[in-house]
Amino acid sequence: MIRTLVIPSAIVMAFLFGAATLMATAPELEPSNIKPVPITVRVQNVDMQAIQLKVHSQGSVVPSTISQLIPEVSGRVTWTSPNLVAGGYFTAGQELARIDELDHKNARDRARAALKRAKAEVEHAKFEYGRLKSLAERKLTSRSALENGLRAYRVSQAAFEDATVNFEQAEENLNRTVLRAPFDGVVKAENVDIGQFASRGQPIATLYASDTVEVRLPIADRQLAFLNLPTLRTGNLPEAQQPSVTLTAEYGGRTLNWVGNIVRTEAEIDTASRMVQLVARVETRDDQPDLSVGLFVNAEISGIAVKDVVVLPRSSLRNQNQVLIVDGENKIRFRTVTPLRLYQDSVLIADGLARGDRVCVSTLQTAIDGMDVNPISNLAEARGV
Repeated sequence: MIRTLVIPSAIVMAFLFGAATLMATAPELEPSNIKPVPITVRVQNVDMQAIQLKVHSQGSVVPSTISQLIPEVSGRVTWTSPNLVAGGYFTAGQELARIDELDHKNARDRARAALKRAKAEVEHAKFEYGRLKSLAERKLTSRSALENGLRAYRVSQAAFEDATVNFEQAEENLNRTVLRAPFDGVVKAENVDIGQFASRGQPIATLYASDTVEVRLPIADRQLAFLNLPTLRTGNLPEAQQPSVTLTAEYGGRTLNWVGNIVRTEAEIDTASRMVQLVARVETRDDQPDLSVGLFVNAEISGIAVKDVVVLPRSSLRNQNQVLIVDGENKIRFRTVTPLRLYQDSVLIADGLARGDRVCVSTLQTAIDGMDVNPISNLAEARGV
């Protein structure tokens, strides 16, 4: 009986005494506030820059001068130049084709004979008029005879002038039997063969000049603000106001570049795309390759120069034209800015930032004004555009 009651009770009392001792000697825990860990963000120090703005476009190369080779006299084609083929090169004044000259040579000879006859007639009439005038002074002939002599002299003189013009025209027609190139260029197309009859005024080939080429470049009307062009000016631009343009193309496995100028703007604005057509002209130069007609090129047009502009990553611009500034206490602050231009992956800020400001360029889904951050410098340098 004693074992069943005393021993278990003693064990229970021992456990209770141990528990009480542990509770009495346990250290007291003091509550502490948990400080949030600041988020790490990349910042870019604001630095004012002077930037040459650029406008990009694309277009295809077209000839600046294109012309039809048209015979001015009719006749059978007796010879064509080996260069009078599609793609053939020629120089100014080079013979491209010849027309049978026999008929025109005969016409020239007949006109020469008529001129000699008219010359003899006018010389005889002049002599006769002089003789009658001498007789009239001595009262040996009537006044009517003198007037008839003067009329005959004037008629023969007019006939001589007409014969002179006919001879010159016949000589010119004979020269026109040889068709010459009007400029240095390339044959675009030809449709004449030896033995074919060529009619006056009927084109036999299409030529274009190779000394200069042009590229039509569509530009959005809002992009014109970045170019140094006269307001609403159409037509040819003064040389001092022609922006330079650099054309680039991949051709033959190489990247080729050409330098030219914007020489004019076209009068119409496309109603569907709201694009303005600028025309760039590139002249053939020894220091750059020839620019082939039909080649598709990318164009970079030099625009206006702006000062005190800040270049930031495009992602740093938030809604309502705001950026995040990290102040001296490493806290986030919202700042409203004035963007000048969005360009590819960058944004140009014209106003709202000061030199030395730190702009957060990290993408934050939730940003609270006054939020603590841990800033680190953004090593990416701003690119000029």
